[in-house]
Amino acid sequence: MPSVRDVTAEAFIAAYSSHLKRSGKLEVPIWVDVVKTGTHKELAPYDADWYYIRAAAVARHIYLRKHVGVGALQKLHGGSVNRGNRPSHHRDASGSVERKVLQSLEKIGVLEKDTARGGRRITVDGQRDLDRIASAIVEEQRSAAEDDE
Repeated sequence: MPSVRDVTAEAFIAAYSSHLKRSGKLEVPIWVDVVKTGTHKELAPYDADWYYIRAAAVARHIYLRKHVGVGALQKLHGGSVNRGNRPSHHRDASGSVERKVLQSLEKIGVLEKDTARGGRRITVDGQRDLDRIASAIVEEQRSAAEDDE
């Protein structure tokens, strides 16, 4: 059975974010339309579904690397701050946004807290859901390749 490792990140994140949006289970905060995702950003995201995309990216990241915390996700989603004519430097993303994404994924049962090592880890049900989405993507790619031939 194909897993998340067998699918490109772009294809998986797009498919899983649309799954999260369709299911309606993911609890989206009311402030997602006005918040910046980090201090290095000038504006809020243009995409109205950015919260679902971030949740899908976080779920994939934790699937691939066990025991991930808020700090690691801040560093992952951070970027360079524009300092005018001075050299740019890295700035971490917003910890509040990362924390709320983790809490939303915990509420739907995809993630759980790892008390022994710290951070979050993926649950058995969450791993099954992510693998099911990945296998659907692989089947879709196979059928598209057969149609081209």
